[in-house]
Amino acid sequence: MRVSQSILWLALLAAMPAMAQQNLSKVSDDIQTQAGQQYGKLNTVSGDIHVASRTQAGSLNTVSGDITVEGDAKIGKAATTSGNVEIADTTRTGRLETVSGNLKLGRNVEVDGGLTSVSGNIFVDRGSRIAGDVSLVSGSIGLVQTEVKGDINFVSSDVTVGVGSHVSGRLHLKKPLFSNLPRPPRVVIGPNAIVDGPLEFGLPVTLYVHTTARIGAVTGAKAIPFSTPSPPKN
Repeated sequence: MRVSQSILWLALLAAMPAMAQQNLSKVSDDIQTQAGQQYGKLNTVSGDIHVASRTQAGSLNTVSGDITVEGDAKIGKAATTSGNVEIADTTRTGRLETVSGNLKLGRNVEVDGGLTSVSGNIFVDRGSRIAGDVSLVSGSIGLVQTEVKGDINFVSSDVTVGVGSHVSGRLHLKKPLFSNLPRPPRVVIGPNAIVDGPLEFGLPVTLYVHTTARIGAVTGAKAIPFSTPSPPKN
């Protein structure tokens, strides 16, 4: 009897990781995970996805919902079409994507991939690291003491490479097929910020570069130096 019970317990223990890492798929409902648990892929069509703290999960996908990940979690890539993506402090993620939503990352977030949005805003807080590119068409990009290993690509966005940030690649404004912007994009390279690659602008921009910043060669704009904590408002 004791041997049979031991075998049963061993079988249950062996099955627990597979059960904990199950995939969850829904159509119109939200997905809510439990803190400290392990999951596989999380998919929903018109619901939100909420990943609790200290949770591990695979890829997250929703069409018209928001994606929220609490602190100290670890997930794969996360993608939504018309929702926002919000990642709390000290989280590890894969690539983050949205079409018409915002991407907001807290402090000390590790992204094993890039950040992509079409018509939203992208903000990354202190101590975070992005392994890929940061790409946006219209909206704003804001980095604070953030490391970007790839490029920053944009079209009609305002871009702030804020205090202490480091972009290993280039800043690239790609000229769209049709351009009728109400004003030139505003690009700010803040105090002690570094852009290793070139700054290439296919359309006119207003470029402010702090006197303590270091940047690559500039094409298509003339840098306006400033020494105050923030550049002029105009």
